[in-house]
Amino acid sequence: MGHNLDAHTFPELLGKRFNSKSIQGFSGLVIFLFIPLYSAAVLIGAARFLETTFPAYINFNVALLIYTLIICAYVLAGGLKGVMYTDALQGAIMFIGMTALLVFTYVKLGGVVVAHQALGSLTASVPPKLVEAGHMGWTSMPKFGSTLWWNLVSTIVMGVGIGVLTQPQLAVRFMTVKSNKEINRAVLVGGVFILFMTGVAFVVGALSNVYFVNNPAFGKVSLAVAGGNIDKIIPIFINSAMPTWFIYLFMLTLLSAAMSTTSSQFHALGTSIGRDVFEKVILGGKNVKYTVPITRVGIILGVIATVILGYKLPGSVIAIATAIFFGLCASTFLPSYIGALFWKGMTKAGVMASMFTGFFGTAFWLLFIHQKESEALGLCKFIFNKPTLAKFPWVVVDPIVIMLPVSLAVAFSVSLFTKKMNKEHVNACFKNI
Repeated sequence: MGHNLDAHTFPELLGKRFNSKSIQGFSGLVIFLFIPLYSAAVLIGAARFLETTFPAYINFNVALLIYTLIICAYVLAGGLKGVMYTDALQGAIMFIGMTALLVFTYVKLGGVVVAHQALGSLTASVPPKLVEAGHMGWTSMPKFGSTLWWNLVSTIVMGVGIGVLTQPQLAVRFMTVKSNKEINRAVLVGGVFILFMTGVAFVVGALSNVYFVNNPAFGKVSLAVAGGNIDKIIPIFINSAMPTWFIYLFMLTLLSAAMSTTSSQFHALGTSIGRDVFEKVILGGKNVKYTVPITRVGIILGVIATVILGYKLPGSVIAIATAIFFGLCASTFLPSYIGALFWKGMTKAGVMASMFTGFFGTAFWLLFIHQKESEALGLCKFIFNKPTLAKFPWVVVDPIVIMLPVSLAVAFSVSLFTKKMNKEHVNACFKNI
């Protein structure tokens, strides 16, 4: 469909599919304004590892700044092609590093069976606050309906797992391949790669508790070792448990992962404001000579916003910031994305209604209902003199659980009762599909 429509960005795909500059402009603006939150989460992860690995030479603030400038330089110089070439090398480094981390962890803890049995026996070591929140050990799901259960299932599993489907920096990759054959070839490699990138992190993160509790130098669980900042757990574990040469190998792995993600985000951010907002909406497709300069200015502004957020965001924020952006994208874009690709009956009005419902509904939930964000942002407290307008369990239910179904219902119900798209245009969109 991207080839049929000559679309080069995710917002442009939606805009051209539904013949609407408004859809393209609104999508581009949402991406430009909110992707720095996700970028900051990724940069914080990389900077924390550098800080932990070289405590005598570099602190968090310096690591964050230097790292951001390096990525900004090659994204500005190389564009999407530069991003994709560096991704190929970084992906290979990431796979080798994560595989080695998994193997070394199991060797260090006495093997697969022994390691997981030891983890299962640590239930009594769970901190009291986590027990109150519903934690039942690292080899069990949290207590059903508890605060921790809702955080895990609605925010981490659903927010990230569903939200990843509408990540603009990922969707645009599918639009660069020559045919569906290339995508099909990538499924096997991509499936194995994703399993290792996320699966190894989840497994090693949990197993680090076994290492820290059994090590006389620590004698406590990972959360306590990290001083309550979960962003530091993996860096501390690797720097404590692994040989020196592996620490540097994994440093390259983590930096490659962060560079791969962040460079794609910066590129998506720049094209969203340059091509989707200014060129297509504000300039009406004219004076395209200004697109590249505006895109580069957009990248620089996005980088500045990302760095500021990196300095200002609190500890233990990586997973939460990621889930917020993923959930926002899912509720705003997923119904339209599904309709664009799989339903010829989706209308422009249905898309606009769905996008506005998903975006503003999610914003309302974060500002006034979901306790973690509403307390931190303080708007609800300022207006209503209380941290949130709801009570348990709604205060721990992620917006995606409520707003994605609502956004889906709005998209398809409005499309059923509004003016249909021109048949010739729709047929052109679905040509050879």
